[in-house]
Amino acid sequence: MAKNRSRRLRKKLRVDEFQEFGFDIQWTFEDSVSEADIDNLVDQFIDEVIEPRQLGFHGGGHKEWQGVIATQKIGQCTDEDIAAVKAFWQSKPAKDIEATELYDLWWG
Repeated sequence: MAKNRSRRLRKKLRVDEFQEFGFDIQWTFEDSVSEADIDNLVDQFIDEVIEPRQLGFHGGGHKEWQGVIATQKIGQCTDEDIAAVKAFWQSKPAKDIEATELYDLWWG
């Protein structure tokens, strides 16, 4: 690959300073969790973890949830972000909590 790419091309290719790293997350709510509880827990997740860390979550589910987490602006998630997401769900009525390692969202 060419070493001397213009800023515009680096942005278009999502490389160098425009590279974005994120991770996948999945969890399952315990059987005792009601529909209303699911809504409240997901809202709490967004309010307490996603927004304060300036992350974005794209995903969904019912009892079994999965999605991808990235930064709200061009950037890279960190291992601390993974730890915060996992810690949140480990303290809630959820099981089978799994998060991937960070990967390049465009080329991974």
